[in-house]
Amino acid sequence: MAAPGGFEGTDFKQEAPAFLGFTRTQLIAFGVMCAVLLVAPFFLYPVFLMKVLCFALFACAFNLLIGYVGLLSFGHAAYFGMGGYLAGHAAKVWGFTPEVSILIGGLVGAALGLVIGWIAIRRQGIYFAMITLAFAQMVYFFCVQAPFTGGEDGIQSIPRGNLFGAVPLGSDLSMYWVTAAIFLLGFLFIHRTIHSPFGMVLKSIRENEPRATSLGYRTDDYKLVAFVLSAALSGVAGGLKSIVFGIATLTDVFWTMSGEVVLMSLVGGLGTIFGPVVGAAVIITMQNYLAEFGAWVTVIQGVIFVLCVLAFRRGIVGEIGNWLRVRL
Repeated sequence: MAAPGGFEGTDFKQEAPAFLGFTRTQLIAFGVMCAVLLVAPFFLYPVFLMKVLCFALFACAFNLLIGYVGLLSFGHAAYFGMGGYLAGHAAKVWGFTPEVSILIGGLVGAALGLVIGWIAIRRQGIYFAMITLAFAQMVYFFCVQAPFTGGEDGIQSIPRGNLFGAVPLGSDLSMYWVTAAIFLLGFLFIHRTIHSPFGMVLKSIRENEPRATSLGYRTDDYKLVAFVLSAALSGVAGGLKSIVFGIATLTDVFWTMSGEVVLMSLVGGLGTIFGPVVGAAVIITMQNYLAEFGAWVTVIQGVIFVLCVLAFRRGIVGEIGNWLRVRL
């Protein structure tokens, strides 16, 4: 795969920020995305769309770490899954409202990210990836044994409840608008983060960490903050998914979930703000419409992934941006 964004050596149109850090091209793309979110539930099944949005937020959170800091984590399922478990437990057992439950999921993801990240960032490359995977497996086995997770049965019949205690979320359409709003807030937060001075430092660490260190930046601190932010947003995505579907299971915390989010980011385009969204939509759509093939779904996904790597080395959005000579 090409480096994040896949744009090295590419001559871009120099576009000044037009609004909230968006260039004109990005603003148009964002407008198109918002328009699709507005009309999609009237043409497609809202539950399917909500699943896409949950994983799109998860992929965007993962992309913040690998695409803009250059840190490949194989353990993001830990934050996604634990966020889902704690949000589900908070909603079902503690009786919290959905927004509070989802926030708890994000806080759990952040807490796990702080502990795991503090240890993992002391290593680089494959060692960093293996440490994150090892901790994620520890979290998985904890979830297998912990009483509150329900073991292999998971936490079932999680209530959607009432937003702010007043707006019922029982209907799929009302839940969809809340899901879309949370996704957009997360998306805008990530966009603002990577286009802030903090984000510029993260990109410099990705490109040349020794040089960033020589300029006086405490790179480990920046990487840890980025790690915690990524884990927190992953927890929010997991918590949102458990509220939407009313269940939290071991599938969400298993290592294959970490592999799926890597796949989504690669297919969409690393280091692009819209890439993870497109990648998540492609992968979830494949899973949904190829479900009739049973176990062959993963084989078909693998073949398509190999074809994407060969034909779209920068990812789908990365290739489109390269063709238009703009950053997306």
